[in-house]
Order: sequence, then structure tokens, then C-alpha cells
Amino acid sequence: MNTRIRVALVCILNLGLVGIAVAGQLSARVTGEEIRLRVEPVDPIDPFRGTYVDLSYTDISRRTTEQTGDAYVSLARRGPVWEATGVTTERPAAGPFLKCHDDGWRLSCGIESLFVPQDRAREIETEVDGGHAVAVVKVDSRGNAALVSVQGR
Repeated sequence: MNTRIRVALVCILNLGLVGIAVAGQLSARVTGEEIRLRVEPVDPIDPFRGTYVDLSYTDISRRTTEQTGDAYVSLARRGPVWEATGVTTERPAAGPFLKCHDDGWRLSCGIESLFVPQDRAREIETEVDGGHAVAVVKVDSRGNAALVSVQGR
């Protein structure tokens, strides 16, 4: 096999792997329904990762199932925000839900970090720390979620 063909195949394979890696986030951003969730701060700045806001979702992050692995968080609208109504290891048949991973102590739904400029990170930290912030998240029909922004209420 020609070297150019091998290089081309490796490049195509790598592009395919990148596509698979971001498919859930991309699907949520393109086809997802916008919802708002209450958030709390965890850690605003990491010298190795840069400036970001690490978020804990008030009624979601601390929930767990009896086993580690995939978990699904059912959501219901309560006024201007959505809240978790339950966590299960079985995919819900209907309604909006988040597909998460339960590592035994915290649910991770892929929407826990928002990378922003340093001045905006401090502003968001203040809003979130005062309990006056919500995360704007897009969720698709398969539970994939993408964090769009964090706003004051």
C-alpha cells in the first residue's frame, strides 16, 4: 500500500474518532432544547487548565444510584428552572432527561466546566456563589447535554 494512502487513511480515521468524541455535545447544541438549571460553584481557577468555572448542579450533582456507570436524571420544570425528579440506571421513556455517569460519589453529565476569560470567571463566581445564577444547557432527545452559558437569575 502506498505511503500517501496510509497517511490519508490514518487522517480519516483520526477525524472519525474526533467526530465520535464530540458527537453528543454537537447533537445537544444543534438539536437540543434549552433548559435552565440552578448551579453552585466548586472551583473557579486551575493554574494548569486555565480560567474556568467548575459547577455543581444544586439538585443533580449530589445524587447517585446504587451502582457506578451510566445514570439518567429525569427533569421537570419548576417555574423558570428545571429540577431533577429522579435518578435511574434505566433510560426514561419520555420527557427531558440528562445522560450522566455515576462514579459513586457524584453524577457527571458533561456540563460541569465552563471555560471563560479570567474577568468573566470572577464575575460568574460571584453570581454563582451568591446563589443567583443558573446554567443555560441544551439537552437533546438522547440525554446528551451541552453547557451554553451561566447567567444571573
